[in-house]
Amino acid sequence: MALDVYLNFQGNAREAIRFYTDVFGSEPAQLMTFGDAPPHPDFPLPDEAKDKIMHARLTIEGSNVMFSDTFPGTPFTSGNNVNLVVNSDSKEKMNGLFGRLKDGGTVTMELQETFWSKYYGMLTDRFGIHWMFNHIAE
Repeated sequence: MALDVYLNFQGNAREAIRFYTDVFGSEPAQLMTFGDAPPHPDFPLPDEAKDKIMHARLTIEGSNVMFSDTFPGTPFTSGNNVNLVVNSDSKEKMNGLFGRLKDGGTVTMELQETFWSKYYGMLTDRFGIHWMFNHIAE
């Protein structure tokens, strides 16, 4: 199991990624835009979202730092744009940690299968810390 950092930006993730790549001399990140995601008939993608960063990852001094733009129209508060990511190959362990962290907190997305992960979920714990859970391939 690993713990990573996920940073959200208000439309300028691409600029931040270039900046941190230069500062730390990291390998260029592979970028996935919202437009790269499979279309969903119930949720058409607005034009202003298509080129925004849905996900990118840099290795900075041996640590994974992930980046994303907030989806257009999603509230953004500087300072609340940092998430801790639990990466695990055990759904059982993820269920236990998720269950304990959600006690007194708020679930944003229950653990479930997504197109990018076998099991993924998000919550904010009782102390205001944002958590993401991501199942990694076994």
